[in-house]
Amino acid sequence: MLVADIGNTDILFGVFDGERLSHTYRVPSKKEESTVFFEYGLHNFFLENNISANQFQKTVLSSVVPELTPIIEEILNRLSISKTIVVKAGIHPDVSVSIENPDELGLDLYCNAVSAYSAAKSACIVVDFGTALTFTAVSNNGEVLGVAITPGLKTAVYALFSKTSQLPEVPLEFPDKAIGRNTLNSIQSGVLYGYEGLVRNLLTHFKKEIGTPCKVYATGGLSSILKGLQTEFDDVDINLTLKGLRIIGEAV
Repeated sequence: MLVADIGNTDILFGVFDGERLSHTYRVPSKKEESTVFFEYGLHNFFLENNISANQFQKTVLSSVVPELTPIIEEILNRLSISKTIVVKAGIHPDVSVSIENPDELGLDLYCNAVSAYSAAKSACIVVDFGTALTFTAVSNNGEVLGVAITPGLKTAVYALFSKTSQLPEVPLEFPDKAIGRNTLNSIQSGVLYGYEGLVRNLLTHFKKEIGTPCKVYATGGLSSILKGLQTEFDDVDINLTLKGLRIIGEAV
C-alpha cells in the first residue's frame, strides 16, 4: 500500500508492506509546482529504494491543501491497480466525527484519531506537533469529540522572528535555565518551557471534559523536543498519521 499525507509544510509518502512501514519520502508542499515535479521526485525515490512503481494494491490520500489534492491523487491513481481512496471525515466505520461542522476537521487529525483509537480501543487524545500544535479528543465509542489548535513550535518562533526586527531566529533547544540572560536563551525559555505548560494544561482540560481514563499519543516531527513531557504520553509515534491512512485503506 502507498499512502500520502499532504500537509501545509510537506507531503509525506509512506510505503507499507502489510502492517510494516518500510519506506517514507518527504517533499515540500509547493502549491506552484506541477504533477511532473512531484511524480519525478517520487519515481526517483522508488528507483533509489528498489521499489516497483506498479506493485501497489491500494493507494490512500489525505490532504489539508486543496490545491495539491488533485495533483497527488492523479499520481497515485497511476501507481495503483485500484482508484485512490481520498480520506473524508468519518470514512472509517469505527471512528465517527461528532463536531459541529465535520468538514472543518483536518483530515490529518482524523487519520491520527483512527490510528490512536485503533491502538487504544478506548478514549484517547492525540497531540500533533506540526505546523500547528493540535489536540484531538476521541471518546470511548470512537467519536472525534473536538480539537484544540495553537501555533506550532517553529511557527511561534518564526512569527516572533519575522515580526520583530531585533530578535534573532533561534534553534529549538532548551536553555540551561528558565531565566534567560541573553536574547537567544530568553526566546528558547519562553517558547519551550511555555509550550510544556501549554500542553500540560490543555491535556488536563481535555481529560476532565472527556470524563473517562484515556491514553495520550504524541506525533509530529517535533514531538520529541519537549522532553519534559514524555511522561505525559503513553506513546510517541512520528508516523501515526501514515499508520492511520493504512488502517483506513484496509477498512474501506
